[in-house]
This record gives sequence, C-alpha cells and structure tokens, in this order.
Amino acid sequence: MTGGRPRGTTRRRAARTAARAESALDVVTPARPVALELVSGRGHYERVIAAVREAHTSIWIATANVKELLVEDGRAAPGRRRTMRGGSYVSILALLDELAARGVELRLLHAELPSGPFRAELARHPRLVAGGLGLARCPRVHLKAVIIDGALLYLGSANWTGAGLGAKGSGRRNFELGIVTDDTELLDRVQAMYEQIWSGGECAACKLRAECPGPLSELRTLGRPRATSPA
Repeated sequence: MTGGRPRGTTRRRAARTAARAESALDVVTPARPVALELVSGRGHYERVIAAVREAHTSIWIATANVKELLVEDGRAAPGRRRTMRGGSYVSILALLDELAARGVELRLLHAELPSGPFRAELARHPRLVAGGLGLARCPRVHLKAVIIDGALLYLGSANWTGAGLGAKGSGRRNFELGIVTDDTELLDRVQAMYEQIWSGGECAACKLRAECPGPLSELRTLGRPRATSPA
C-alpha cells in the first residue's frame, strides 16, 4: 500500500494514462518510495540558491516569470549593493556569470519576458549575453524547477524571482512550497521532459503556435542558438 491505495491500482492508472498520452510530457508514474526534503518560505533560498552557488557542471532552470533576484554576499566588490541594514547583496546574474566563467552550463527556460531590471542587469554581463546563459522562451511553460549538476532537483511553486527564491525577509517574500530530492529516477524523468521542451520537441503538435514568439523547433532547425533574446 502507498498512501492507502494498492500499488496495482496505481500502476494500472499510470498505464491507462500512458495509453491516452498525446505528449511525452503527459505522464503519471507508478507510486514508489522517494527520499525528499520539504522546503517552504525562506527554505527555498537557503536550500536551492545555496545549491546553485555550489554547482560544478550545470544548472537548468524552468520558470514562468523571470525577475531580478538578489542574494546575500559578504564580499565588498564592484556591482555589489549595500541595502537594508548595511547588508551586502549581489544579483544572482553576477553569481551565474562567475559559474559560466568556470564552464558551468546555464539554461533558463521561461514563459514571460524577463523584467526590465533583470534585462538591465543581464546587459552588464557580456559573457552571459554571448551565450553563457542560454535563454529559451515558451509561453506554455508554467513548471518551476531547478536541476543542479544533474544530481539535485527542486520542484515547487517558486518562480525565478526575488519574492520566490531570493533573499527577501519574512513578511515580504511569497508563500512558496516545494521539494528537493536527489532521486535518480525523478532526475532522469524531469531532465528528459525539460530537454523535450528546450529542444522544441513539443512544437509540432502545439495548438498555441500562432501565439508563440519564436518556436524553439524552428530555432533548432535553422541552426541558430537555442537561446532566445531576453528583450
């Protein structure tokens, strides 16, 4: 039994869903034990952003909204802002730029145009603009996920914004809820789904193609970078 339901029932339901699926993203997997951490509120910042700082090979982000996101930083250096109570803050883009310089692959899959402050800050980082940060826009993206080094997965409600994942204090940040896991099967499934969208694998069957700012499948077919302009 899992959650009061026989495993056989869950597997049959998953099989029926798979038979009806029109997309590789239409999935219900069989129930099984998974080790995970529950994160809420500032726990997003302390767990997810802390893991982003320590990335070695890749960071894949999926979000509906993209806004400027400040994080605490103790170093006194150009570009770091002194704000509330004398604390030192830096844009997450400055940290991503440092990671890109070390060869970390950075992807940002999003639905809405990034905010003005995000675009202004991005323009200050030529390495990211030149491809260090891959940007791909799909209006249907509403999932929120962060995959770090192919080894750690966040799934939850938080967008890539200051109120969702940034250093905002209690009483100002959003009420967010999510999970973090290093479960291999979940990582493999979510990465495959992410790649399916990123590479344009869902574009041919999309019924909202007329509303799309630039189908990812066409960008790939034309041999252009899969990163799209944030402007």
